[in-house]
Amino acid sequence: MRTYVIVCFSLGFAAHTFLDTMKRLYFIEPIVAIYAFASFMVYPLVQQYVYRRLWLEITNSSYPVSENTSQCAFNNTSHSRQQDEVQKAASLFSMYSDLSSMIPSLIVTLLLVAYSDQRGRKITIIMPLIGSLVYTLSFLAVSFFELNLYLLIAASFVSALFGGIGTMLGGCFSYVADLCEDSKQKTLRMAVVDMMIGLLAGVASISTGYFLHAVGFNWPFFTSAIFQVVNLIYAVFILEETRVIDQSETVACCQAMQELARGICNLFVGGSSQRKWVLVLLIVTFSSLSFVNTGGLSMITLYELNEPLCWSEILVGYGAAASTSIFITSFVGVYLFSLCLPNIAIAFIGMLSVAISMFMTAFAKTTLMMFLVRIPAMFAIMPFPVLRSMMSKVVSKSEQGALFACVAFTENLSTNGSSAVFSRIYAATVAWCPGFIFLLGSGLCIIPISLLGIFRCFHSVDSNESQALLSEDETEASDDPPVV
Repeated sequence: MRTYVIVCFSLGFAAHTFLDTMKRLYFIEPIVAIYAFASFMVYPLVQQYVYRRLWLEITNSSYPVSENTSQCAFNNTSHSRQQDEVQKAASLFSMYSDLSSMIPSLIVTLLLVAYSDQRGRKITIIMPLIGSLVYTLSFLAVSFFELNLYLLIAASFVSALFGGIGTMLGGCFSYVADLCEDSKQKTLRMAVVDMMIGLLAGVASISTGYFLHAVGFNWPFFTSAIFQVVNLIYAVFILEETRVIDQSETVACCQAMQELARGICNLFVGGSSQRKWVLVLLIVTFSSLSFVNTGGLSMITLYELNEPLCWSEILVGYGAAASTSIFITSFVGVYLFSLCLPNIAIAFIGMLSVAISMFMTAFAKTTLMMFLVRIPAMFAIMPFPVLRSMMSKVVSKSEQGALFACVAFTENLSTNGSSAVFSRIYAATVAWCPGFIFLLGSGLCIIPISLLGIFRCFHSVDSNESQALLSEDETEASDDPPVV
C-alpha cells in the first residue's frame, strides 16, 4: 500500500511538472491543426448524413451506393424527380441550420474576441472548442440512436452559444498579432494558420470517405470527439496566454461591457478619418469575398451528389481534400508573391482565382472536370490572410482584439448569411440549372474586386503610411514589443 501511494504521488508530481513545463508554449498552430482535422471529419459527413436520412424519408428506400458512384446515375424519370426533391429538402435543411446558429454566434463572437483585449486571448479559443465538442456529440447521439433529424438544428443553436469557427479564428489571429513585430512576419504567420487548416482538413476529408465507407457514420463522429477533447486539454493546460492579466483587478459586468463597446467604437471613432475609411473599406471587401467564397463552397457537396456526377462518399472525400489543398497552394503563393508583389496585388490574384474557379464549376459535368476546377482555385485563399494583415497594420496592438472581433463578426455574418442565401437559391434552381449558383458566385466576385480597386486608387498601405494612420500614442504602442 505504501509503495502504491509513493508511485501515485510520483506520477502526480511528474504530471504536474510536465504540465508546468509545457505551459510555456506559445504555439497556436497545433490547436488550429487539430481543430481543422476534427472539424473536417464531421463537415463532409453532415450534408451526406442529412442527405441519406432525407432520401430514406422521401423515397421510402435506402440510399443505394456502389464502389465509386451512387446509383442516381442510373435512375429513371420518377427517381430523378425524387432526386430533385431530396436536393431541395437537403439545401433547405442546411439553410435552417445556418440561420439557427447565426444570431448567437454573431453576438458571442463580437463579445468574446473584443473582450480578449482586456482578459486574454485563450477564452476566445477555449469556448468555441467546447461548442464544437457539444455539436459533434449531438451528431453522434442523433446518428447512433437514430433520433429526429431536426434535433441537429437545436444542436447548431446550442453550440453557437459558445461561438463558432469565426470566434476561434478571431482569437487565433489576435493571438498571432500579439506575437508578431512586423507586417511581413504577421502576413506569413497568418498564412501559416490558414495553411494548417487546409493541410489537416485535406487529410481528414480523404480519411473520412474511407472511414464512412467501412464503418458508417458513428465511428467518424466518435473519433472527431476524441480529437476535440485532446485539443481542449492542450488549449486549457499547455497554451500560454499572450496578454498578461492582473487577477487582482476585478471589473463589474456593466463596466466590462462598456469597455468592450468603447474598444470597438474607438476603431472607427478614434484616429484619423483616413484610418476610418480604410478599415471600413477593407472590412467590407473581406466580408463580401467571404460571402461569395463560403456560399459557393457550401453547395459543393450537394452538387457532387446530384446528377450527373453522382459521387460516392469516397469521391466526396477526395473532392473535399482537393478543395482544402487550396490552403497549401495559397500559402505557397503568399510566400512567393510577397517577395516581389505588394499585398494588394496578391489579393487581386486570389479574387480572380475564386471567380474563375466558380465559373468553371458551373459547367463541370464529369468527375475529371470537377477535379480540374480546383486548379484555377489554387490561390483562392490568398486574399484572406493578406487582408487581415493589411487591417492589422493600421491599428495599435491594444486594438487587435477589437479589430478581429469586428472582422470575425462580419465574417460570421457573411458566411452564415451566404450559406442560407445560397441554399435557398440552389433549392429554387436545382431542377433546371444546378450550376446557376456558381455562375452567380462568380459574378458577385466583381464586388470585392471593385472595392479593392477603389482602395488601390486612393490609398496604398505600406509600413510608413500605416503608421501615419495611427495617432501618436497608438504609434508608440504599435512599436512596442509583443505583449508577451
